[in-house]
Amino acid sequence: MAKPQTWRAKRTQFMHRVHARAASRARPATGFVSQPEPRTIGHFARGRQLVAGNFLFSGVLVEAKNAVIWDIAKDNDVVAEELQGCAWLDDLAAVGDAKARACAQAWLAQWIVRFGNGRGLGWTPDLVGRRLIRWIQHGFFLLRGLEKDESQAFYRSLAQQTIFLSRRWHTSAQGLPRFEALTGMIYAGLSLQGMEQHVAPAVKALARDCTREIDDTGGIPTRNPEELLEVLTLLTWTTAALTESGHQPPAAIATAIARITPTLRALRHADGGLARFHGGGRGLIGRLDHALAAAGDKTRPSEMLYMGYARLSGGRTSIVIDAATPPTGPASVNAHASTLALEVTSGRRPLIVNCGSGRTFGEDWRRAGRATPSHSTLCIEGYSSSRLGTQSRVVTSRQELLDDVPGFVQAEFSQLHDGKRIELSHDGYRRTHGLTHARTLDLAMDGRGMVGDDVLTTLTDIDKQRFERALDATALQGVPYALKFHLHPDVDATLDMGGAAVSMALKSGEIWILRHDGHAELSLQPSVYLENGRLKPRPSQQVVLSGRTMAYATRVRWSLAKAQGTPEGVRDLVTDDPMDPTDD
Repeated sequence: MAKPQTWRAKRTQFMHRVHARAASRARPATGFVSQPEPRTIGHFARGRQLVAGNFLFSGVLVEAKNAVIWDIAKDNDVVAEELQGCAWLDDLAAVGDAKARACAQAWLAQWIVRFGNGRGLGWTPDLVGRRLIRWIQHGFFLLRGLEKDESQAFYRSLAQQTIFLSRRWHTSAQGLPRFEALTGMIYAGLSLQGMEQHVAPAVKALARDCTREIDDTGGIPTRNPEELLEVLTLLTWTTAALTESGHQPPAAIATAIARITPTLRALRHADGGLARFHGGGRGLIGRLDHALAAAGDKTRPSEMLYMGYARLSGGRTSIVIDAATPPTGPASVNAHASTLALEVTSGRRPLIVNCGSGRTFGEDWRRAGRATPSHSTLCIEGYSSSRLGTQSRVVTSRQELLDDVPGFVQAEFSQLHDGKRIELSHDGYRRTHGLTHARTLDLAMDGRGMVGDDVLTTLTDIDKQRFERALDATALQGVPYALKFHLHPDVDATLDMGGAAVSMALKSGEIWILRHDGHAELSLQPSVYLENGRLKPRPSQQVVLSGRTMAYATRVRWSLAKAQGTPEGVRDLVTDDPMDPTDD
């Protein structure tokens, strides 16, 4: 699972190693200026599994009692990178007993021996920044009971990594990797004796990136909601660390936090999880609420686009729609062809979802997850609304970027007497088929029902000519389309009313019914739910309305509503175990 590297990438990696080795000769830190305060939230259950020798990272499970954590990565770069960031320290610290501490101390001592000379995948600015934050936050947990030479080795490594960052942070990719590198450098400068001189340049660079990378809507170029959450988390940590040490955080950082917060609130479903778009997941449990609380801004989202996403909400129901052009260029490394896709959540139960990112399940799953059929929207058979281009160089490797994306995406809100409406359209199929996809969604004020209207249409004479050529290619059998509604694995769906509707039962006891106008064929088909931390894709179902378009305009109307007997408010008493990676 190694990424193909360019000559430039190999040179960058070589220079990282050179600077890592050179930094090892710098004056070591002698201790902490003040006791660092852990700001990350670990998982006790996951920590206990690590102590027991059950290692689950990036969808790979290794059971090896008394093993060194660095031995489990083998040739899997995705796993190795996750390990090198040392986020697993949060979980061991959550356990906090002698066995957990012994594991953490032994594994970090092994890291210094194996990788301290610049070897391995962990010497990139973003991973070094991520690792420094964890080592510093859990410094006293790690130092307790160590011999003098062991603690000195720990401080030497911290100083080495700090010096490395001061020389190499500028080589990190724009966006989240740069924020991680600079935050780690600030943490080290504030916390370690002898590293104070690195604070000012890192703060200046971070303030500049806040202005450059975070737009007026509080968004980032990747349009990945989970990445945006990580950026906000880093900025709130930095603000707290600067304030506690007597430094005044730059106004640019505070302004960036104020822009990001309402955007993340708009992308937060009714169940507290993030909408899953463009490679992002739901976010670590508790991370979103903690970041929003730390930001202190309780502004409720209004009817506008946030980072290109539209939100409709009523009662217990929330809907998030991808309503903007996908990312392009380097920002599209993990981007999906998800234009006009939606997710629906009722209370604390996801109902309609997108399949998600398959990155941790291999390249085939990753490509499949990026395609339009893996999203809850309309697609034309054999085509995505955006297409992948050839592999391009992105920092340290070659990656597939989105190449052919919709040139026009429109979204317009309006108020109905009994609810809210959004009208959307995109031209992603215009060049290939002459067709524009238009979608209208109406949500009732109480959130108990929504009505959808999806249209494939030609707009100009040129569009008609393209459509006729596409129709000819099917031997006049019609251009096949499918309107997809991917369901969360916890949803129990069955065909009802003689195949005219689908009933969907949630674990909360709610029942939702999907109906259509009869102009398409309704079916219930297998699907998958791709979720980081799982051993394999989770099987699920999808509701599909399929047909063939023969005319210049084809319309499919559908509705989604709670069954009549469903109460207004359902007390959801079913509890899930978020730490069970094998749950299907």
